[in-house]
Amino acid sequence: MAHKRTRRELAAAFRWAARLDYHEGIANHFSAAVSDDGQEFLINTRGMHFSRAQASRLALVTTADRTSDPVAQNVDATAWILHSFIHRNVPRARCILHTHMPYTTALASLKDFEFLMLDQNACRFYDRIAYDRHYAGMALEPTEGERVASLLKDGKDILFLANHGVLVVADTIAQAFDELYYLEKAAQLQVIALSTGRELQLVEDETAALACKQWREYPEAAELHLAALMDILDIESADYIK
Repeated sequence: MAHKRTRRELAAAFRWAARLDYHEGIANHFSAAVSDDGQEFLINTRGMHFSRAQASRLALVTTADRTSDPVAQNVDATAWILHSFIHRNVPRARCILHTHMPYTTALASLKDFEFLMLDQNACRFYDRIAYDRHYAGMALEPTEGERVASLLKDGKDILFLANHGVLVVADTIAQAFDELYYLEKAAQLQVIALSTGRELQLVEDETAALACKQWREYPEAAELHLAALMDILDIESADYIK
């Protein structure tokens, strides 16, 4: 099986997204580049539930015209538009995770909301979040793919999609999933804190920037996180590797 390790890690990410309730029906999409230029990538096929993801069932497609690729035609149209343009235009986006997970999406649906530096987990994302304030319906046109990809500039690797969801891009599957996990944890805390109606005690910018740097330099945290999750799947749901 070509790209065996990447396939297994991506399948594990799907399975855990389902376990953590980050998925939504058979919607939402994860992808991982397998070529050096990012033009060739793995992605879930249309109709595949995250909880049933398997390494061998992931589609290997390219960023070329979808209509000329019969494999890509078995990938959801909105998934191909968003993921192909981001993989093509954002070199650091080796892995792209797009979800409508509830707490992050709730915050993305608040008018002019910016992520609060409220706790240590939130500080991980200091100055790393871009915002798309203009929901324009489903991404079915190439121009929308180009527009969304263009928002991931200036080192931003988290994109809040207004009235829609979130995109996380990273160099590796482990890093992307770790970011997704802690983003939703921080968003959950913010929703809870905001619901109290009490004044919030925010972390100062200087301290938030320091904590973000510490997070990003913490050795092997993401890799160990994914390895632990795969160990659990190996015992409880080993068919993900098939």
